[in-house]
Amino acid sequence: MTVCLLLLFAVAVTAAVPVPRALTRSAWPERDPVVALWVWQCLVATVLLCCLTSLALGAAAVFGTVRTQLFASAPPAVTAAYNLSSGPPWAATLTLLLAGGAAWTTAMLVRELVEARRRRALSRAHLRERAPDLPAGLPRARGPLLVLEDEYPDAWWMPGSPAQLVVTTGALHRLTDHQLDAVLTHERGHARARHDWLLHLSTALATGFPRVPLFSHFCDQTHRLVELAADDTASRRCGHLTTALALIELNQHRGVLSCASSHRLLGERVDRLLEPPPRLTPRDRALTTATAALVPLLPLLITFAPGLTALT
Repeated sequence: MTVCLLLLFAVAVTAAVPVPRALTRSAWPERDPVVALWVWQCLVATVLLCCLTSLALGAAAVFGTVRTQLFASAPPAVTAAYNLSSGPPWAATLTLLLAGGAAWTTAMLVRELVEARRRRALSRAHLRERAPDLPAGLPRARGPLLVLEDEYPDAWWMPGSPAQLVVTTGALHRLTDHQLDAVLTHERGHARARHDWLLHLSTALATGFPRVPLFSHFCDQTHRLVELAADDTASRRCGHLTTALALIELNQHRGVLSCASSHRLLGERVDRLLEPPPRLTPRDRALTTATAALVPLLPLLITFAPGLTALT
């Protein structure tokens, strides 16, 4: 058991500290942000699985009831292979710390979802107030696209079921038909990929564990990469130049394609659209995706290795 816990600790530290720092210095995520988002999610899943499996092993070593439940259907040889009865003296402290971390993580996730739901309700109420009045007998617009009378050029998407795209009349007057199509395609890319869930997860983890490099980098990179991914969705349909022009037009004051990380990201995105970087080859894309998918299997392999060895 001690060996398992040490290996899980080593994997978690490696995935949480040096790998994220190296990944943020790499240039390839800009070439394929969708694959980069997948890699970040796999790293986060690896750390969380390391903590979860360590908590299960520690609780089994400390509490006999937990051990009985976990190994109720396992052969005696499997239970003996873990040697839980002679766990290390620090197993109890580790179990308490991991249990507290699990509870704190759950609380942060719930808090983020509750806050997001509250903000969404306020935004929808505000939209209902701003939506133009319709003749008597006609229902108010509740479709996927809502047009607001406002000379300020703006557009955004509102997560929900279904997601709703909102665009102002100022944006309709400022943008050409092709640029407007690029804007709406960008926002549909967010909605179809459900980027809101990824943003909520990254924000909750970064808020709950601000000193863990993986979670802070995950939050920053997620906000950046989802915009690049949506830019790619728009540029594939409408062209790089059209998407870049739409980005510039709407961000003269602050518009749909802008992001909370300010003008540096805006300039980076415009440059990227005007001079698209070479995309990953299909072979590199498949290899990176498959390798990242295998990384979260390491905690499971380490955890189940003693039991599998005993069975063989």
